[in-house]
Amino acid sequence: MGSGIACHFANVGVEVLLLDILPRELTEAEQKKGLTLEHKAVRNRIANDHLANALKSKPSPIYHQKFASRITTGNTTDDMAKINSVDWIIEVVVERLDIKQQVFAQIEQFRKPGTLVTSNTSGIPIHFMSDGRSEDFQQHFCGTHFFNPARYLKLFEIIPGPKTSPEVLDFLTHYGEKYLGKTSVVAKDTPAFIGNRIGVYGIQALFHLVKEMGLTVEEVDKLTGPVIGRPKSATFRTVDVVGLDTLVHVANGLYENVPQDEMRELFKLPDYIGQMTENKWLGSKTGSGFYKKEGKEILTLDLDTMQYRPGKKASFATLELTKTIDKPIDRFKVLITGKDKAGEFYRRNLAGMFAYVSNRIPEISDELYKIDDAMKAGFGWENGPFEIWDAVGVAKGIELIKSENLSYASWIDDMIASGNNFYSVKDGATYFYDIASKSAVKKPGQDAFVILDNIRESKKIWSNSDAVIQHLGDGILNLEFRSKMNTIGGGVLQGINKAIDLAEKEYNGLVIGNQGANFSVGANIGMIFMMAVEQEYDELNMAIKLFQDTMMRCRYSAVPVVVAPHGMTLGGGCEMSLHADKIVAAAETYIGLVEFGVGVIPGGGGSKEMALRAADQFHKNDVELNVLQEYFLTVAMAKVSTSAHEAYDLGILQQKDVIVVNRDRQIAEAKKHALIMAEAGYTQPVRRKDVKVLGKQALGMFLVGTDSMEAGKFISDHDKKIANKLAYVMAGGDLSEPTLVTEQYLLDIEREAFLSLCTERKTLERIQFMLTKGKPLRN
Repeated sequence: MGSGIACHFANVGVEVLLLDILPRELTEAEQKKGLTLEHKAVRNRIANDHLANALKSKPSPIYHQKFASRITTGNTTDDMAKINSVDWIIEVVVERLDIKQQVFAQIEQFRKPGTLVTSNTSGIPIHFMSDGRSEDFQQHFCGTHFFNPARYLKLFEIIPGPKTSPEVLDFLTHYGEKYLGKTSVVAKDTPAFIGNRIGVYGIQALFHLVKEMGLTVEEVDKLTGPVIGRPKSATFRTVDVVGLDTLVHVANGLYENVPQDEMRELFKLPDYIGQMTENKWLGSKTGSGFYKKEGKEILTLDLDTMQYRPGKKASFATLELTKTIDKPIDRFKVLITGKDKAGEFYRRNLAGMFAYVSNRIPEISDELYKIDDAMKAGFGWENGPFEIWDAVGVAKGIELIKSENLSYASWIDDMIASGNNFYSVKDGATYFYDIASKSAVKKPGQDAFVILDNIRESKKIWSNSDAVIQHLGDGILNLEFRSKMNTIGGGVLQGINKAIDLAEKEYNGLVIGNQGANFSVGANIGMIFMMAVEQEYDELNMAIKLFQDTMMRCRYSAVPVVVAPHGMTLGGGCEMSLHADKIVAAAETYIGLVEFGVGVIPGGGGSKEMALRAADQFHKNDVELNVLQEYFLTVAMAKVSTSAHEAYDLGILQQKDVIVVNRDRQIAEAKKHALIMAEAGYTQPVRRKDVKVLGKQALGMFLVGTDSMEAGKFISDHDKKIANKLAYVMAGGDLSEPTLVTEQYLLDIEREAFLSLCTERKTLERIQFMLTKGKPLRN
């Protein structure tokens, strides 16, 4: 955990000193080298090994491997004096109060006054930790609970001690959100704080409910996964990944430390959990948990027989009713009406959760939104408990609670009497019900955000079924995709052209951005497939030309166009980004041209653009062919960055582009950059006529390479054909000598190559496989 936190600070540009304890004995490898316990490499081995293991882990804790150079390792015996020069000391030692207090005593010997000291504890009371420390230490001390893995989970709980300065809390809240990209939640010093208190209650409730209702492991994971806006790992797969022992430890701690909790008995572990613990079936770390892999087969634990069996497919009629409902938050109203076991499960589960969270206020938080924020940021829930309660209706939620003979907090009745819901939206801002004032209060921290859900209707300028144009203010429009998985088809292209038309006519600039799970998984390959199967090549040619022309409009419009990619930004989504005046990317952007995977080359300007960008780099390298080859391989190997920072290496992001760590700030940041360009006197770019292509010189090199790859059986005949088509485009055709050509020339040969590949049977087979996951298409 310490290495993960160190990596994330390095991600955002901070120099980190990572210290760990001295080893007590030599390893076998160290003994063979003749080293002693006094050797520096041995003394720093524990910190070095933990960091090295973290850097090799998947998914990576670091945006780019070169950022690891920002981390210096050492040990707490030789190097503790170095903390005198740092600004923030984070303790991440074992969860034992006595050891933590020893560490803090050591820290105080070297720490300079005013230095922040925080503990990354997941549950030890903060007020015990700083006992006996100086006044300055206690004023600058609190808990800062990062969720693991620190790079990916956004929750950052800040837990003040008895004497923590308000200025320290304000700084940590701001720093966590703006610089670490977190959702900062100030929590009370109560057992397990907010996230784990609610999250572990939810898991424990399911542990008991699964037996009461006779549900299988697969059924619970089906009911608690993406269908309700939760991670694919749902419940039991998540426990396997986290480790059952970890969960047992937290649950036991809660049972011991929350004697007044009305649901305390739920924190007692069911018998089957005890048996799994005894058997060391702890999940991924031991190879067996609720799931177990034998060879290529995934087995599932039968909770009745406590034996592993082949997996069973889970299906419920109630879930079928929600297939046409895109947003998980809108599904809950339907799910709780189900007549089958799924409907009963949702009614009972939500009743318990609604009652529990209402009764935790003001115990763990004075504000209800902090509970929702913690569950969304720490556990990957798309919607928090109070948001879900609003979605099913406050009165309906109370009905569910009463039907299970549970009780809810009295402040709920006060809220109803005041005419409020848990949340409301006003003037594009989210308001929450404040229990103290019995009124709706603006949720803090929104001024740096643009929340598209809040302005979609009130600020809408134009829409079709796949796209919405909103006015972000200050003359900047936003084009938001609303298609399934944000695929790019005719509706999205129409929206982009309409947005540029409007912006050029009466506004100052355009942002293309959305707040879905992913920016775009690419072009609508289903549409391409159907046109190719029906041999409607003229229509397909027109569709591809429309895509190319729209990308070129993004580049050559009379107003600045800023694209804001995040998450998966593949194929056409990447091509759109490549043609922006500026990219404002979320740090977690996985971007690349992946068309090779479906048997074609990038046909929306991506192949052209990589040839152009290679040409612009020729002057930096004496061997132009080497430069072109690097860009060619990026496309031919369908390389995808694992962060926005890696996209610089692929030539997708350029020096002019910007990376935002906190995705919530991305649209606002993109708007700011569009406005800066507009106010600086943006001038419509001149279309390029000076793209240097190498012709036969480059084409020959590529063709020899693909011949060799095929001969060595590294690629198939069809792979060779795709690569040769890409080679033809990026070489600029079979021109006899290096030549300056226009972008349109490259677009035309790109489109021709794309269309020719669409006539290939193997290409159509690949597309069909992608569309149907290997199943035959129905007529």
